[in-house]
Amino acid sequence: MSDVVSQAVEALNEKLGGDGFSGTAKFEIEGEGSVIIDSNGARAGDEDADVTMTADVETFQGIMSGDTNPTSAFMTGKLKVDGDMGMAMSLASSLA
Repeated sequence: MSDVVSQAVEALNEKLGGDGFSGTAKFEIEGEGSVIIDSNGARAGDEDADVTMTADVETFQGIMSGDTNPTSAFMTGKLKVDGDMGMAMSLASSLA
């Protein structure tokens, strides 16, 4: 597992505050790997999910730090969303 994925798992679990997420979401970080978020929190993994969000490392790290707005990243093509858009929006508000 890459350092970027490890840091992502830690940051996502911190943002979720141990509450997990109702549904399954996957962040694909280009060139690094994937993170699954579900009712158990975040972990490295590449299973199927209700929604898959794909971004490069810089965009993903910007979203995690709050420097990049996920909606703006999506609108400019820096964040790709495949699957349940409502679930993606729900996750974005959970992580804000």
